[in-house]
Amino acid sequence: MPSLPRAYRRLWWATGIDSLGNGVFTATLPLLTVTVSHDARDMALVSAATYLPWLLLSLVAGSVVDRVDRITLMWRTQTLQALIVGVLAVLVAAGGVTVPVLVVLAFALGSCDVFYDNAAQTALPDLVPKTLLDQANGSQQVALVVGRQFVGPPLGSLFFALAWTLPFAVDAVSFVAAALLLAGLPRRRHVPSERAKVLDGLRWLRKHRLLRTLALLLGVNTFCGQFGNATLVLFVTDVLHLGAGVFGLLLAGAAAGGVAGGLVIARLVARLGDLRALLVSLALNAVVFVGMGFSPNVAVLGGLLAVSGFVTTIWNVVTVSVRQREVPASLLGRVNSMYRLLGWGLMPLGALTGGLLAHRFGLRVPYPVAGVVRGLALLAALPVLIPAMRDAAPR
Repeated sequence: MPSLPRAYRRLWWATGIDSLGNGVFTATLPLLTVTVSHDARDMALVSAATYLPWLLLSLVAGSVVDRVDRITLMWRTQTLQALIVGVLAVLVAAGGVTVPVLVVLAFALGSCDVFYDNAAQTALPDLVPKTLLDQANGSQQVALVVGRQFVGPPLGSLFFALAWTLPFAVDAVSFVAAALLLAGLPRRRHVPSERAKVLDGLRWLRKHRLLRTLALLLGVNTFCGQFGNATLVLFVTDVLHLGAGVFGLLLAGAAAGGVAGGLVIARLVARLGDLRALLVSLALNAVVFVGMGFSPNVAVLGGLLAVSGFVTTIWNVVTVSVRQREVPASLLGRVNSMYRLLGWGLMPLGALTGGLLAHRFGLRVPYPVAGVVRGLALLAALPVLIPAMRDAAPR
């Protein structure tokens, strides 16, 4: 298998370090929220605040990414995130954490993620030949999943048990380290021939049947993902009666599946093709979500989370590579932002709706509901998805 360029490897290390800190934060934020409130609605509110910026800021971020140096935007965003997490660490030490405080800081970090993630996906094709995009995106997914789900969450749970401020300090340091690595990447700025209008991405995406369908399907799936997972920590602690450390290990189980998916994705796509890999991932995730609601113990739940992590990685790598191949470089930031707006914009609503449903009917209910909705969405998309994916297949 061809080796990836040196500049990409630097980006990979930055992604890995940043993801480790994010994984620590991912496990710690709900645990910190539980110390303030056991109300499922409060858990859902904090989760929704994390993803609300994708609805409010995606279009602006896309326009900015297509106008400025993307690498500079990335390292400056990481620096700002380090400051935000540092503020949270100080508040935790001072005993000044409340649900409104967590909502505000979660929204601030989520806002930075909108700009950073858009810039990172848009900058990657500048560093890697198109023929290596599946391999590069698969490696990126491994770095993301290992840090955010496999190594970070158990460490976050452990750090939180030792000292409530420790995981947030670790996260801040990871942001600084990643920013330093990113600052050394080569600049390859794309200057559009005309003013980078925000709605250009919408116009382009509206005319592209495949990416338009994938964006809408992603919107349903991310809505359902947050619908179920917004109250996962309460499901683990209050229904299965497990401790905070086990919650981190469960997230690591999901990550193990994600790592496996990232390692085999290039070979899997070469064998099955983009279309079959995508359909398998979507169908399996629908079944898995139904099963999660009926999990009798931690072993079953952990296994299902691992399968979900595997197939989610397949979806991520295939769809990101398709976008990077299909969209012109000068429009990639704006198309990515519109795609993510459609795909992630419903996540706050999913978290809030799932939290209300869990509060009213029980913590198991959101998962089977989400799984059924995912399955119905896939069936509705098949008549468009199958011919469009065949038309877009690399020749």
